[in-house]
Amino acid sequence: MSLQLHYREAGDPTAPPLILLHGLFGSSANWLGIARRLAADFRLIIPDLRNHGRSAHAMPMDYPVMVEDLLALMDQLGISAAHLCGHSMGGKVAMWLALQHPERLERLVVADIAPVSYSHRFDAIFDGLLGVDLSPAATRQQLDQQLARWVDDAGVRGYLLQNLLRIDGEWQWRLNLSGLQAALPELLSFPEVGGQAFPGEALFLHGSCSDYVRESYRPIILRHFPFARLRMIEGAGHWLYAEQPDKFTALCCSFFSADGNGGR
Repeated sequence: MSLQLHYREAGDPTAPPLILLHGLFGSSANWLGIARRLAADFRLIIPDLRNHGRSAHAMPMDYPVMVEDLLALMDQLGISAAHLCGHSMGGKVAMWLALQHPERLERLVVADIAPVSYSHRFDAIFDGLLGVDLSPAATRQQLDQQLARWVDDAGVRGYLLQNLLRIDGEWQWRLNLSGLQAALPELLSFPEVGGQAFPGEALFLHGSCSDYVRESYRPIILRHFPFARLRMIEGAGHWLYAEQPDKFTALCCSFFSADGNGGR
């Protein structure tokens, strides 16, 4: 059963709809900088996926059910088909929608992820988020210092701490941490695709400093997305839209335009 998602809406309501999907541990807030750059040209829909942001905590947590959530949101908003841009986990949601419901999609951008299974690399993050002492007396700076015991990258800590809110004097995580941890094997994998292929245009962007999209993944990407273009963004890691926002936006706008000149 689909879940009613919280979402942000921005941009030109008469322009082509573009849905932006965040990654694991993220929320719609992650896209606000990009949204400001795209607002003149698109009707932007930016949801919080289930167990993230202001959307409800609900299980199961896998790609088929997240796609059902997204289709229900599109129906709610009267959107028959849209452009889709997803980062990391959100990119997998976007790919699964493209493969299962290609008629609901115009063009697809996938940011720093591939339709493959990944090895577990989030133990330290879960340990940190679950291990931080959320004392009401703690400041956000003190909580950041605590989290640094497990997560040494200040940028990643800042990304994670966006999910920490003070409600009625108590610190609370917006994330459904126990649910996400239980669902992690599903989220790291990708559903069995068989011979399905998306018949539309797709652009796969990856950061030069990230190892999420390797050259060895190119054949499987092109098997399921035969009209895909693959482009590297120099100087970017996994969070390429935040690290190189101007390059990311320029590539997306070019691709979503009539000529679709994203480049292979």
